[in-house]
Amino acid sequence: MNMPRMVVAGTHSGAGKTTVATGIMAALHRRGLRVQGFKIGPDFIDPTFHRAATGRASHNLDGWMLSREVNLEIFARAAGDADVAVVEGVMGMFDGKDGRSLAGTTAEMAIWLDASVLLVIDAGAMAGSAAALVHGFDTLAPEVRVSAVVANFIASPGHYEFVRQAIGARCRPEAIGYLPREAAIAFPERHLGLHLAAETLTDDRLSALAECVESHIDLDRLLRLSQRPRAAAPPRKSLSPQRARIGVARDAAFCFYYEDNLNLLRECGAELVEFSPIADRALPADLDGIYFGGGYPELHAQALAANACMREAVAQFVARNAPVYAECGGFMYLAESIVDSGGRAWPMVGVFPTTARMQGRLAKLGYVEVETDSGTARGHEFRYSTIDPMPEHIDRVYRSGAEGYRVHAALGSYVHLHFLSCPRLAEEFVDACEKWRLTMEGCGIQ
Repeated sequence: MNMPRMVVAGTHSGAGKTTVATGIMAALHRRGLRVQGFKIGPDFIDPTFHRAATGRASHNLDGWMLSREVNLEIFARAAGDADVAVVEGVMGMFDGKDGRSLAGTTAEMAIWLDASVLLVIDAGAMAGSAAALVHGFDTLAPEVRVSAVVANFIASPGHYEFVRQAIGARCRPEAIGYLPREAAIAFPERHLGLHLAAETLTDDRLSALAECVESHIDLDRLLRLSQRPRAAAPPRKSLSPQRARIGVARDAAFCFYYEDNLNLLRECGAELVEFSPIADRALPADLDGIYFGGGYPELHAQALAANACMREAVAQFVARNAPVYAECGGFMYLAESIVDSGGRAWPMVGVFPTTARMQGRLAKLGYVEVETDSGTARGHEFRYSTIDPMPEHIDRVYRSGAEGYRVHAALGSYVHLHFLSCPRLAEEFVDACEKWRLTMEGCGIQ
């Protein structure tokens, strides 16, 4: 049985991959198809657009953080009941770990998935030269199957016709449509990338984008070009009996989570309970641990600071030696304060004796491999803040790669780890939560 699966790749960052991929997902979803979205690379924002367009959680694929086998399992499991899979690439199609190979690139993932590639080009300032661009991307790595091309930022139907004729006369991939240069369908950006879908992708904007794609791109031809044998879905993993109740911070300040991190925690026996450090006045009842993901605490520092009840509740939870895992934005929240880009200091939870300070430019970007007691784990950093020097008496928990700190049973770091790079991380976190609960029950506290 066949299922269309396509990788939406760009010639470079800013070519319009997210707009095209999200628009295709939304248009196909409007046709009544079950559309499964994926994002290549360590990105938390684009998957929120995919979810808005499809009604399904999007999953990250990554050729550096995860093995080929793990990526294929994620893909097959998530797309097992879908009618079509749309995979959004990362950066330019051949941008990856280095310039000598396809390692970590969108092209590599397309090969692994045996998927056709829809190449998105920025044709706003070119016409016939688009053919040279497409020809180069199609022939650089013959093992990559570039099947179709969408021209973005087109000024008029006549402009697109010129581009289409040039590609048709000189290139193997088919030009199947375009998107016009319209502000109404463009996604605004900020310092960590695009705005979250909940902030900018209104129902009207999503509807306009889907209608634009339906009107200007030959989706029927795209589906035919993308047909491939359906990958056999691996057996569903049996969930362990629930043995720990873990709070997951989820609101406008904390929203960066890999879907498969959360799924792995559930498979290990965790019940996940979401709460808002901005809006909620108390932690959910009977928690055995907390997971603080990344996000934008610097943009919501005033609201986080104003919620003194929640800050005190988290501080008391940590003081009771309960397991807490905090990464990047979550780590900043557990610091003594955040100094925003305007130089204003906002009090935070105060677990870690340091201050997070926003910088005027990017402070760190890149993949990271760390050595932990659980083994070698991979992740990435993407941040505009730094911390003041951490006192020497604070435990360091990562032996190489990046800094990780522990106070009581709270671990904080700027690194976003992918748990599937070292599944013992999730297992041992749930183990620690269960052990803490049993200890508290034994003391008659819970």
